[in-house]
Amino acid sequence: QVQVVESGGGLVQPGGSLRLSCAASGSIESIPAMGWYRQVSRKERELVATITREGKTKYADSVKGRFTISRDNAPKTVYLQMNSLKPEDTAVYYCNAKVVPPGSFIPADYWGQGTQVTVSS
Repeated sequence: QVQVVESGGGLVQPGGSLRLSCAASGSIESIPAMGWYRQVSRKERELVATITREGKTKYADSVKGRFTISRDNAPKTVYLQMNSLKPEDTAVYYCNAKVVPPGSFIPADYWGQGTQVTVSS
């Protein structure tokens, strides 16, 4: 089994900062990529940022220049530093890990339970 656990959400004023963390654990051979997605109410979950094991990153246009994704491969942890937060960043943020289990070459998606980020004055 694989567990993905996020932390670090909360309430922040516009212009403020938050740092999200996500740790993957369990039966893991490797994690080719990890990332953050967000969802507002019943809207479709959208990509925020992803990072490969080699450190290649990808960002949604709406967060470029404000958010930074990083990871530590040894503890299988990914971070999302969010600066200059806006009310439209309010959402539930989900961590995703593409995990290759032992004895396999095919990655599978694992999701965390989500953490609420609210940007409001």
